[in-house]
Amino acid sequence: MDLAELFTLQGTLFLLMLLGALLKRVGMISQEGRRCLSNLVIYVILPCAIFKSCLVHSDPDFMKTGIRLFVLASLIEIGSLVLNQILYVRYSPERRKVLKYGTLIPNSGFLGTPIAEGVYHDLGVLYTSVFLIPVRIFMWSFGTSYFMADEGLSRRKLAVKVLTHPCLVAVYLSLFVMLLQLPVPELVRRTVVTIAQCNSAIAMFVVGTILADVDVRTIVNRHSLYYCSVRLLLLPLATLLCGRMLGLGEAALGVSILMMGMPAGATMSIFPAVYGGDAALGTRCVVLSTLLSMLTLPLWIYGLRFLQ
Repeated sequence: MDLAELFTLQGTLFLLMLLGALLKRVGMISQEGRRCLSNLVIYVILPCAIFKSCLVHSDPDFMKTGIRLFVLASLIEIGSLVLNQILYVRYSPERRKVLKYGTLIPNSGFLGTPIAEGVYHDLGVLYTSVFLIPVRIFMWSFGTSYFMADEGLSRRKLAVKVLTHPCLVAVYLSLFVMLLQLPVPELVRRTVVTIAQCNSAIAMFVVGTILADVDVRTIVNRHSLYYCSVRLLLLPLATLLCGRMLGLGEAALGVSILMMGMPAGATMSIFPAVYGGDAALGTRCVVLSTLLSMLTLPLWIYGLRFLQ
């Protein structure tokens, strides 16, 4: 993948985001419309996008590397949970849960897969699908619990609500289909893929509607910069060190670092808007981390060639 193609992918995010902000400013998307779009993304489109990832087939020789990728992603996510208890203790609860969620979850869905494919071709897509399994499990379990814990539910009810979330159900189904290599009917496949293709556009529209209510002069501040240093530098560096300890090959290690070096995902601003939290801070982090990733991602991609 050349730099022009990478910048095109990243620029697409901003154009979609700006279009969402414009639609909000001119009144085509109201507050109620934003809530409906947010629910549509979380409860319908994202589950389909997750299930779409299982439509990748592997071979027996892939299992050894796949297991190591799964272990590495799990270790990084567990490490992120530990870091979340240290990095944001001085923040208010409304900001803390947003930053914790953003540290746990990168934007590997929209940017990650095409970048991995551009650098490592079909092997990159396959490795990405496996690496993202633990990420999605943590996203739709621990990640959602950061927001749902404030709803006054008992631990049992909270666990049931999190574990039965549509996106986590999609993770279960993806694992089931992928591990058993079950055939998916063509009608189901096409329906899922068609809905999943809406993910990037609708999700970034929602982020744009939130951005429309944020003073752009406040996007760069110490809170968003602090978050970006964790998201774009600390976590991919930790992935590099852990991946080498696990003995991953060049392609597998490269995909892992790229996935953890992605900017904040759109749900960092969508979740606070739906479940409560500092949605403005989430949007600032999404915008700034995506901007800065235009510099950090090329550095990781081309730097990896010298680190191998």
